[in-house]
Amino acid sequence: MTPDHLRRILERVARGELAAADAFEQVKRLPFEDLGFAKVDHHRALRGGLPEVVLGTGKTADQIVAIARRLRDSGQSVLITRLSAEAAGQVTSAIPELAWVPDARLAFWRGAESPAGGRGTILIAAAGTSDLPVAEEAALTAEFMGQRVERVYDVGVAGIHRLFAHHERLREASVLVVVAGMEGALPSVVGGLVDKPLIAVPTSVGYGASFGGLAALLAMLNSCAAGVTVVNIDNGFGAGVAAAMINRG
Repeated sequence: MTPDHLRRILERVARGELAAADAFEQVKRLPFEDLGFAKVDHHRALRGGLPEVVLGTGKTADQIVAIARRLRDSGQSVLITRLSAEAAGQVTSAIPELAWVPDARLAFWRGAESPAGGRGTILIAAAGTSDLPVAEEAALTAEFMGQRVERVYDVGVAGIHRLFAHHERLREASVLVVVAGMEGALPSVVGGLVDKPLIAVPTSVGYGASFGGLAALLAMLNSCAAGVTVVNIDNGFGAGVAAAMINRG
């Protein structure tokens, strides 16, 4: 149930085109639908502007399919994150409408509703090729939310000239998401070049002393560049949602 969907139902009732009983049948699953193993939140888009997103980790393929079908059948768009290749094969066979993106480890289907736009462009910058799964998760999440996204990849501080080649694109973006592992220095560098909101995403990429991304997380939290905010390790989804909400204004 999306805001536009609910609005159209109420308008049809007001015009006498839809009986109150029929309208009740359409909205009776609000605010959630109990599947036994999950309670599907049909009110999520009304409250927060984004339908409930399905986390693939820890769920069986059958559970993912059941939740995704209920979201789709209620007219909501579907986004499944952290979907393994094995589960993706079963899920997309059961729901062929879903588009599976292996690099980002997610699958999605957009409903008939037109997604909301934004004030400008969200730019996703990734330090290295190993950071791309998290960067693509952020990029595709923002696009799923109707935002215009640009990508600048493999521009880490080990070859800083690669970043400076995109200086104008960095400055023209409305919101930036900067993804980096190892020592996590890239957000501080970019933050010193732009005057726009910047969301830093530490990744678990790195050798032993990176402690699975903890070193990058602490470096980003201690950034001396003003305006840098930080999400959790490998949380491309959270960064994409935050960037989209900022860009919506």
